[in-house]
Amino acid sequence: HITGGLGTACYGLTNAMVNLGMEVLFVVPKVYGDEDQNFLRLVNCEDITLDLRNQIYESYRNHLSYLEVNSSLVPYQTEEEYFALIDDMRKEGRMKDHLYSENFRFSGGYGANLYQEVDRYALIAATIAKENTFDIIHAHDWLTYKAGIEAKRVSGKPLVIHVHATEFDRSGENVNSHVYGIEKYGMDNADLIVCVSNWTRDIVINRYHQPAGKVVTVHNGVESCEEKQASLPKTLNEKVVTFLGRVTYQKGPEYFIEAAYKVLQKDKNVRFVLAGSGDMLNKMILRVAKLGIADRFHFTGFLKGKEVDQMFSLSDVYVMPSVSEPFGISPLEAMRSNVPVIISKQSGVSEVLKNALKVDFWDIDAMADAIYALLHYPALAKMFAIEGKSEVETIRWDNAAKLLKEFYELEIEKNS
Repeated sequence: HITGGLGTACYGLTNAMVNLGMEVLFVVPKVYGDEDQNFLRLVNCEDITLDLRNQIYESYRNHLSYLEVNSSLVPYQTEEEYFALIDDMRKEGRMKDHLYSENFRFSGGYGANLYQEVDRYALIAATIAKENTFDIIHAHDWLTYKAGIEAKRVSGKPLVIHVHATEFDRSGENVNSHVYGIEKYGMDNADLIVCVSNWTRDIVINRYHQPAGKVVTVHNGVESCEEKQASLPKTLNEKVVTFLGRVTYQKGPEYFIEAAYKVLQKDKNVRFVLAGSGDMLNKMILRVAKLGIADRFHFTGFLKGKEVDQMFSLSDVYVMPSVSEPFGISPLEAMRSNVPVIISKQSGVSEVLKNALKVDFWDIDAMADAIYALLHYPALAKMFAIEGKSEVETIRWDNAAKLLKEFYELEIEKNS
């Protein structure tokens, strides 16, 4: 179930791992029903019964602060009413086998109970680790680090954590200390830390104080475009410039809007698309209105699957102005669709791309100049489109999976 770059990365990487002969048991908090399960076994944590009487939870029982119980007790209930309700629950099959069993319902998103869900996910991961056979544990991003640590504690198997982003990427210097603490805890307990770029590796070593020998880089890839990509016919005479990503501080949408304003001062015959959702969306809409360019802007909301390919088929230029981007898969997807790209120098993908225009995220003049050049010099745009597509064909998930397999084997050998 794809909700952003992390899902895209997990899908591409595990698919390539299976093609190399590895067997993957992929554990998710919540299954939505649209997942591709043809190449792996997908475990839905909502289907796992948590039994706190099990020996593996002894340390939790000894240090238990509280346990939330979904109880049938309600205020001012008589004894007869209580037992009548229990009898109804038993007939309807809603009774648990014993008091310490519980099935949790995960929201599957960022909500008020996020930290609680992270802890519950970790508890259930211990049960799954106890009941399955595997060689290595691989946890993606901070939401799963505690789960990985619990799986390691129960199984004794090596833990690899995969850093797709850090709290410094998401929040700059205004870090959430709770999230930072979980990230640090995961890194401290990992046997190997995999980063999606050298940009991220430097952050992990310097900001999370991890030994350099424990931290490696495995660059992301992109899915092959062997299948025919979804496209839409262009019906506008105007050029289209696209931003596609979360509308958050990390992705730099405000710099895209300021650069767009500068371009429109020189050429009114351009449309700008801001595709995505996030906590800054309303602020960005207000800024566009204040600049007086709302008639040149389109806000599409979150796009996924074929919608992404269709958006790229309508685009003449793609811009990724991220403030701090651990990698950035979307430029690769754009290049795969023959769209020339402009990316910030503060991104991991800039380490692997040669055929992309690179600017500092804060330099809106340079960004506007790059957009204007690609729109008004057809030979330049064509060169970047052709060379870019050729280059991206070599940046494959297969390469990432092969490198990751080598790291796996080293960790398994150390553990044997």
